[in-house]
Amino acid sequence: MDYAYYPGCSLESTGRPYDVSLRRVFERLGVGLCEIEDWNCCGATSYITINKLTAYAISARNLAYAEKTGLDVCAPCSSCYTILSKVNRHMQWGEEHAKRINDVLAAAGLSYSANVDVFHPLDILVNTVGIEAIAAKAARRLDGIRVAPYYGCQIVRPKGRFDDREEPTSLDELFAALGATVVPFGNKLRCCGGMLMTTLEEVALKLNRDILAEAKEQRADVVLTTCPLCQMNLEAYQGRIGQAYGETYDVPVLFFTQLLGVALGFTPREMLVDQMIAGGGRIAARLSEVPA
Repeated sequence: MDYAYYPGCSLESTGRPYDVSLRRVFERLGVGLCEIEDWNCCGATSYITINKLTAYAISARNLAYAEKTGLDVCAPCSSCYTILSKVNRHMQWGEEHAKRINDVLAAAGLSYSANVDVFHPLDILVNTVGIEAIAAKAARRLDGIRVAPYYGCQIVRPKGRFDDREEPTSLDELFAALGATVVPFGNKLRCCGGMLMTTLEEVALKLNRDILAEAKEQRADVVLTTCPLCQMNLEAYQGRIGQAYGETYDVPVLFFTQLLGVALGFTPREMLVDQMIAGGGRIAARLSEVPA
């Protein structure tokens, strides 16, 4: 099975461990990724509230190139996944919507017929590859590793396409099947604040503090996330959160594909675990001790 791969801006910069681990995991599981030609930013910014047509057309350009490949899209970033899916739905709502967007695309010699679908990697892994198939290919059991599954607020909303939008379990079930101890995590859908960290820092620090505090309370060895912005907010600001609340945080926050890759036989270094800011060296050493 193959997908048109839309890495998005984050996976080429702060989210590089996500990109590296995802590509290697998919290759090991026999899932092909064909990077979309000349892709551009999905437009996941506040611009969509200013000029919706232009914002949709910017995103639809990526879908138009994907459509040329005849493949459905794999979009790892939660924001990219949400925006691309939203544009897809918008164009499927009626001819008028599709015509207006295609009129803009025509300036670049493109058109889009809304004949591709957009998937998040978690959906592909759990519902297409299958948890049993993944567990059968695992080279390591994650016994003794306590994980807090953090979905964030976007990938199962608004419609909960591949998981329950109020009580998702995909991450829980996947890593439980690999031997990890999945801790109770009431904040699994709590928003990390997204871009509020650059506009309303006090609010964002509080949101992230609540998520990290529960992970710490549950004695989680690692928080697993599905989104590069969530990962950055939860990991990079732990020092500032600690200062604001008089607390100490050093909670490893990994992309779920990094830990999955370790279970599939890659070393923590190959999954770039040791490069993570918060407790990267510690969790890498811990995972290195997991017997193959």
